[in-house]
Amino acid sequence: MDNMTIIAVASIVTAGMTTGFGTMGPALAEGKAVATALTSLAQQPDASATITRTLFVGLAMIESTAIYCFVISMILIFANPFWNHVITQTAGK
Repeated sequence: MDNMTIIAVASIVTAGMTTGFGTMGPALAEGKAVATALTSLAQQPDASATITRTLFVGLAMIESTAIYCFVISMILIFANPFWNHVITQTAGK
C-alpha cells in the first residue's frame, strides 16, 4: 500500500469518527439542556423569558461543537493538508 492510499484511508476513517463522535456528544448535551430547561420552566413559570434566552444561547454554544467537527471532517476529506506534503515528496523521487 502506498502513502497516498494510507493517507486517503486514514483521512476518511478520521472524518467518519469525527462526525460520529462530534454529533453524538452535542446531541446528548442538547437533549439534557432542553429537559432541564423544561423542568425549570415547570417549576418557575415567571422566569420563562430568562430561562428561554439562556437555553437558546447554551444550545448555540453546544451546536457550535458539532459544526466545528463537521468542518474538520470536510477539511480532511476535501482539503487535506497532508496531500500536498506527500505529492511533493513523491514528485521529488
